[in-house]
Amino acid sequence: MYKRIIKTQIANKFFSGKAVIVVGLRQVGKTTLVDEIIAEKRFARDVIRFNCDNPTDRRKLNNQDFEALDNIIGDKKIIFIDEAQKVETIGQTLKLLVDSYKKKKQIIATGSSSINLLDKTSEPLTGRKVVFKLYPLSLLEIYSKYNEIKIEKDWEGLLIYGSYPAVINAKGNIEKEEVLRELSSSSLYKDILEFQEVKNSNMLVSLLKALALQIGSEVSYTELANLLGIDKKTVERYVDLLEKNYIIFRLPPYQTNKRKIIKKLKKIYFYDLGIRNAVINNFSILENRTDVGALWENFAIVERMKYLEYKKIFSNYYFLRTYDGAEIDLIEERNGIVHGYEFKLKDKGVSGKIQEKAGVKYAIIAPKKIKQFLFDEKLLHKKEA
Repeated sequence: MYKRIIKTQIANKFFSGKAVIVVGLRQVGKTTLVDEIIAEKRFARDVIRFNCDNPTDRRKLNNQDFEALDNIIGDKKIIFIDEAQKVETIGQTLKLLVDSYKKKKQIIATGSSSINLLDKTSEPLTGRKVVFKLYPLSLLEIYSKYNEIKIEKDWEGLLIYGSYPAVINAKGNIEKEEVLRELSSSSLYKDILEFQEVKNSNMLVSLLKALALQIGSEVSYTELANLLGIDKKTVERYVDLLEKNYIIFRLPPYQTNKRKIIKKLKKIYFYDLGIRNAVINNFSILENRTDVGALWENFAIVERMKYLEYKKIFSNYYFLRTYDGAEIDLIEERNGIVHGYEFKLKDKGVSGKIQEKAGVKYAIIAPKKIKQFLFDEKLLHKKEA
């Protein structure tokens, strides 16, 4: 068991008059986290649960008026809707419940896809929801306090096997690989294939493999379409679905003219490296790999996103590449301030020092600087004060 950073944040939103929505990859611990909060608040007997993987529970919530919903819920104080995105009218359902119960009852919804749950509820739930994103375990959750020796020892395993709770708890590498192969072969695509009218599962898997081999590189949808023998619009749709199901995420290029960003190539990364390595069936040790630099870059960017998300430090994320060859792996833009980071495997004596490229200040982050990057990030920009 690991204490999730956002646990207290979620608990503090109970009975605030808003629906609490927790989103993230399948099996990252969303249901477990909500159950822990309910148990600690001693509401176990006051919960009504709807598991929307179950068609019967979906029907109970779909396209119902408040009277029907109220009859089902009865005197329960906590309404827990798991995998809520599978209810077609979930936006209207949540709106009815929030508007009618206000602070008298607490509505909680979890989802492994933003389709329906966030995309289609943004308008009906405006001002009626608070959203939390749960990632695979972060370094700050695996290690309750910074342990440099322990992290250095475990570093290779994190790049190879990722940080799913079930993987971190697994005994030995063989069990880790078994868990990841099961995740990547079944539940990973479940929502996309079942609810998003994607009939060609083999093509979806082939696309994900192609993306996995290009992490940290700019991705051309045209080239992917030619490689897979499908049209570009299908590639764009599949990539969008993979992102909305929290399997991958995209970084756009940083430009001063934001209207031009959409026309440029984007980089694609995985939320969990264990899933990425399972997709390409490569669990080789680092010294036998040619993709270690890309793994470190992906790992560092995701850990940074977890850190900022959990600390409620909201940023826009980009990468920088100029026509004269200047590159910065990660650009963070928030409150009009821009910070950059480059991720290198070896510390050449400049790791952590503030430098400048193409008018953007950046720091080089080698593995030994992960402490400053994630545990005391203000040190990286102390020269800017």
